[in-house]
Amino acid sequence: MPKDNAFARVEDFEAKKDALTAIRRHLHQHPELSHYEAETAAYVAARLEAWGYEVTRNVGGHGVVARMTVGTGSGSIAIRADMDALPITEATGAAHASKTPGVMHACGHDGHTTVLLGAAEHLAATRRFDGTVTLIFQPAEESAKDSGALRMIADGLFERFPFDVIYGLHNHPGAPEGTILTRPGPMMAAGDTAFITVHGKGGHASRPHLTVDPVVVACQIVVALQTVVSRSVDPTKAAVVTTGTIHAGEAVNVIPATATFALSIRSFEPEVRALLKERITRLTTSVAEGFGASVEITYDAGYPVVCNTEAENAFATEVARELVGADRVQTCPLIPGSEDFAFYLAHKPGAFLRLGNGLASAMLHSPGYDFADDSLTTGAALWARLVERYLR
Repeated sequence: MPKDNAFARVEDFEAKKDALTAIRRHLHQHPELSHYEAETAAYVAARLEAWGYEVTRNVGGHGVVARMTVGTGSGSIAIRADMDALPITEATGAAHASKTPGVMHACGHDGHTTVLLGAAEHLAATRRFDGTVTLIFQPAEESAKDSGALRMIADGLFERFPFDVIYGLHNHPGAPEGTILTRPGPMMAAGDTAFITVHGKGGHASRPHLTVDPVVVACQIVVALQTVVSRSVDPTKAAVVTTGTIHAGEAVNVIPATATFALSIRSFEPEVRALLKERITRLTTSVAEGFGASVEITYDAGYPVVCNTEAENAFATEVARELVGADRVQTCPLIPGSEDFAFYLAHKPGAFLRLGNGLASAMLHSPGYDFADDSLTTGAALWARLVERYLR
């Protein structure tokens, strides 16, 4: 194990905890939705420039990329944080609650941005590394198909700012503050979406025999889809098929001509992902045909699986154990949620980590959620130490 005082420690950030908390709460009070992170990006870029980074703005939208080279080393590491918020009305009652009606940081991206800023300031001040560090502040992680990761990659992220490996993190409700969770291989699920329209024959509610009721057909399909995972997927594999929306009709005495519903589909392996698409499409079509209806299916492939490369995950786990002790580093369970960091890992080796947000933390994407400020020092120290150790 390297000498502990040669690399960043949590203790190095304790004196900065109030400053980090102030940054995090400022960002929390001023959330911006995906693709609208202009003020957040400007706030981040100004601080990075003040610390001596070479900063490029407006990468793939409101993305900010900051780079610093120290010494003559040829190694290069990238760290990514996301910046966008969600269209949710906050219900935390906190003094630092969102000042923007209907928008809040319900996923902790304010905390993710803050811990990377904390590490950035430390690295710029100490310069205890030999090589190039690239800090990526990404917009629009919550934007599904039009994600910030895809837009930054399309805008030449890899070519304009070359790096060898990439790391990112997400807070983890249900794990104690300051703990770190890692996992080799698949970690977070691929997330696909299916939009289904059932075409029937509308008519008067009192004469259903003269119609083909799309509401009944849609309900039968939804029930039938519950067998896709339980009866088609290997029980040793993980998958989820959830009907998130269903809409039909506007009047109680009218059988409508169409009904629509949408599915959220999660999987961890390519063959399971392909099986789900095949079974959902076939079952939906056959059930509709059995009732004399037809269906229109739009199947959107979303974020791929977050799959950590073995060596990079092992390195991050080693650094985390040095930082907080082996007893505070946990193996992360498989997470059925999705994350566009997967797009970076499809091109570059790296790993995605999780940072404990407290045993009593509210769920992500809920009105009562808030990032745990007690995890800020651990997160900032983790990134600083990871860079120093990689570019030692």
